[in-house]
Amino acid sequence: MSAPLFLVDALPTGDTLTLDGPEGHHAATVQRLRAGQELLLADGRGGTADAVVTTVGRGSLTADITSRGYVDAPVPRLVVVQGIAKGDRGELAVQAMTEVGVDEIVPWAASRSVVQWRGERGVRARQKWAATAREAAKQARRAWLPVVAGAPDESTPTVARRLAGAAAAFVLHEGADERLSTAELPTTGEIVLVVGPEGGVAETELATFTAAGARPVRLGPTVLRTSTAGVAALALLSTRLTRW
Repeated sequence: MSAPLFLVDALPTGDTLTLDGPEGHHAATVQRLRAGQELLLADGRGGTADAVVTTVGRGSLTADITSRGYVDAPVPRLVVVQGIAKGDRGELAVQAMTEVGVDEIVPWAASRSVVQWRGERGVRARQKWAATAREAAKQARRAWLPVVAGAPDESTPTVARRLAGAAAAFVLHEGADERLSTAELPTTGEIVLVVGPEGGVAETELATFTAAGARPVRLGPTVLRTSTAGVAALALLSTRLTRW
């Protein structure tokens, strides 16, 4: 089993590290790391370091840095505009998409979203998505932490502008004739993919997005849930782009 990964604001410049705070608590108290065990550090921006635990205290530990590295950001970037879903489906989508390699998640206030992010509720909901992405990135041993956009969410016109500026933009739609598996893909820039909420993408929204340059595509003959459609699409794109 690979060494556990912990995210830090900045990698140490010296040869030793004291890991405290929430990450130190998780390492020392939850995972119960002991002297001599290995761990990975990442700053969420490509920087990495291997380390070996030397001492363990109450909610913290110290470690010696054994090597350093840097992982280039993937190109093209994979961005998913995720329609806000009810219950825990949004968090499930964020978790799985992070594990398979999404680079940015854009919470979208679609017309058919049952849940609307308003005021403090919206701020808390976005923070929960960001926290979910962070934990999933650690689980997946990712050097790059995906961005969770929104303030706290994005409107349809804002999404349309993002689509217009992308190297390629797609909308998952069950009525589309073109398949994502055969669509032409760029080698640079951003690929932006729109995933609707439970009720799907409204016709007016689809018209707005296609006017911005997005192409409706489908994955296959079945209709997937909003919590799994983006994951399936990312897995397909990752394979086609030789990320996998």
